[in-house]
Amino acid sequence: MDTLRTEVTPEVRVPVGPLASFLRFVVCGGGVGLLSSAAVPLVALTMPWVVANAVITVASTLLCTELHARVTFGTGRRPGLREHWRSAGSATAAYVVTCAAMFVLHTVQPSPSMATEQIVYLGASALAGVGRFVVLRLFVFAGGTEKGTRKPRRMGTRARGAWFAPTVTVVRGWGHTPAYGVRVAAPPVR
Repeated sequence: MDTLRTEVTPEVRVPVGPLASFLRFVVCGGGVGLLSSAAVPLVALTMPWVVANAVITVASTLLCTELHARVTFGTGRRPGLREHWRSAGSATAAYVVTCAAMFVLHTVQPSPSMATEQIVYLGASALAGVGRFVVLRLFVFAGGTEKGTRKPRRMGTRARGAWFAPTVTVVRGWGHTPAYGVRVAAPPVR
């Protein structure tokens, strides 16, 4: 009689191309932005508008970071605290860019038309959005920079310039055991 053997295979991250991830970025970010713009007035019925805007901004930034990690950039895992802070930083930078654009517009033209304001604001938002996409793709969700995601090195190898540091290698469990272990080796004596 044959026995059924089940093996645990590690998840493989399939890289998402730049065009596909940009389209996902626009859909996820735009969708959450539309939901946020509808939610602020509803929440503002129960609290001051400034507080409602801040609450929805924080919630939408957290939601967008989760969506960008899982859907847009296909990391295959939830974002950690570092990714949340970096994403919030890029959102803050985008906010500063749009505010600066509106400040410059009102400095150059003290009473612009509503159409001019919309054109400048949407142009600045688009520019800030592209910049935010680049930052998120290259620095926040690039992969291989978080603890546990680096490729394991052979025992006895160290990072450049770390001649004094011990070597740490993350190894996969043996057989069908999904556990991970860590081996630490002392630096070689020179």
